[in-house]
Amino acid sequence: MNRPTPPTVERALAAARNFGLRHWRRALSVRAKLRWSEEVFHLLLAAAVGVLGGLVNLVFYFAIEWVKHFTLHRPGDLASVAELLEWWQRLLIPALGGLAAGLVLHWGLQLVQAGATNLLEVVVAGDGRLKFRPGLVRALSSLVSIGTGASIGREGSIVQMAATLASKLGQWFDWQPYRLRLLVGCGAAAGMAAAYNAPLAGAVFAAQIVLGNFSMTCFAPLVVASVVATLVSRTFFGIAPWYSVPAFEFTSLGQLGWFLLFGVLCGAFGAGFLRMLSASEGMFGRLRAPLYLRLALGGAIVGAIAIGYPEVWGNGYGATNKILHGHLVWEFLVGLLLAKLLATVAAVGTGTVGGVFTPTLFLGAGLGTALAMGLHSAGFATELPTHTFALVGMGSVLAATTHSPLLAMIMMFEISLNYSMMPPLMLACALATLVARQLHPDSVYTAPLKARGVEPSADTLRIGAAHQQKIGDLMREPVSPVRDNTPLPEIAARFLEHTFNYLPVVDAQNRLLGLVALHDLKEYLGDAGVLRAVIASDVMRPVPVMLTPAQSLTDALPALLASEQRNVPVVSSLEERRLVGSVLRAEALGSMAEAIAIGSTWKVK
Repeated sequence: MNRPTPPTVERALAAARNFGLRHWRRALSVRAKLRWSEEVFHLLLAAAVGVLGGLVNLVFYFAIEWVKHFTLHRPGDLASVAELLEWWQRLLIPALGGLAAGLVLHWGLQLVQAGATNLLEVVVAGDGRLKFRPGLVRALSSLVSIGTGASIGREGSIVQMAATLASKLGQWFDWQPYRLRLLVGCGAAAGMAAAYNAPLAGAVFAAQIVLGNFSMTCFAPLVVASVVATLVSRTFFGIAPWYSVPAFEFTSLGQLGWFLLFGVLCGAFGAGFLRMLSASEGMFGRLRAPLYLRLALGGAIVGAIAIGYPEVWGNGYGATNKILHGHLVWEFLVGLLLAKLLATVAAVGTGTVGGVFTPTLFLGAGLGTALAMGLHSAGFATELPTHTFALVGMGSVLAATTHSPLLAMIMMFEISLNYSMMPPLMLACALATLVARQLHPDSVYTAPLKARGVEPSADTLRIGAAHQQKIGDLMREPVSPVRDNTPLPEIAARFLEHTFNYLPVVDAQNRLLGLVALHDLKEYLGDAGVLRAVIASDVMRPVPVMLTPAQSLTDALPALLASEQRNVPVVSSLEERRLVGSVLRAEALGSMAEAIAIGSTWKVK
């Protein structure tokens, strides 16, 4: 015979249950607060990508030094090494280097599976997937070209390889396109920051040029990647600025007049440079010759020019410093400027893998110095030192070729640490960009995309692709779903763990069947007898709004406005209905509002 439980024992058991339930709920609340948000996860990923970017810069530096030691048997800047060589060596070494680099491309790309290697293309029109093996082949070809005197910069390959490794990291974990694109941007930021010891310029480069998005969701990871990459690079190379010139304080408006004229000149020069690059690529592309012979021809052209102007070897860093600090004869300087221009056009036109960032700085420095020397000899602007025109010319020609005055301003400050030049630099960069856009609508980065049939619209370039954004760009991890046979107590526990007002319901194949709303559970909470009998399929409601990753943000706007959900589900397709992610309604609407506001600003201007 069972004895009844004394009232005191019942009260004790009830108190114990209430105590345990209260602490269990508190523990669930604490766990929810400690759980990493996606923003924190992206910052941690960005830090890892920053380490990769810094190490890629280190590896490239030592690899180029090894190639120089193997081919030239001399350390130091390539231009300085070229001055010590015989004329036939200046001619032959770049030609043979171009042949070797072309053979690496020719054989290497035949051995590996072809795939996208242009980081802007996979962001603008792709899913963020960069192929590692083709990228590695191109990097090896670039190392051979740079180490044998090609008139090309190493920063392009560093940015490309860092972005490729970041994308590959995401592909290993099978992450979704929106995260892969962000990783590509972080890799580009890390590579640029490490290559130039310029963390802010690296972040702005990735935000404005690569991702086309300055929202904090994207910009914060870019900043983290840039800072970490810069510090990794500084661990090995120190913190000294790339270019060092004396400060000059601008104190009157009259001092800025010459730089207004100079900005227009730089814009025209930059547009002409871009047109020459396009014409050169078209001309050499029509040659019926294998790729390795075209690269050998490009190297031979650089070598022939180097017979008279050995300073055209390499990216132009050493020669730029010589221009900034030396007292060159005006005629020689003009000849050197034209020689470097032709050498860079020939190298890029024949298909040499590399960047034109640093050669562009050389051209700007040469143009500014030549103008200053001409003005001084005619008795004009004698109170303005020559190096002020050189430094402003570097930034202005860079702004003209990238169509990004903000990037040029920040880059010039970080690589010179000379804030005194900012007033004329800002004016000249703005004017150079406006003039260059009128004369040549494509920048140095968008021209290759157009050649591949990818044409970003003007809105994409100007307002950060906000109108062109896809749902996949904003997509996050899906709200963790419940199965259609999940009992009601488990569903209630899930609502207690999180702050979601809806839970998606899926079947065994992860197909979205419906939604369970928090307030739909109220009618069942008073009847303890039916709690275990009710399952998710009994209380779910139809899905009012479903989005797809390929859907544009503009097309999704009506559905977002009509939705009551904070996290709108994203399915693979409306036919398959496989749950792949979610979009924060507030973030999507905020991004669209920002796009409309910025677009209106541009129309007013």
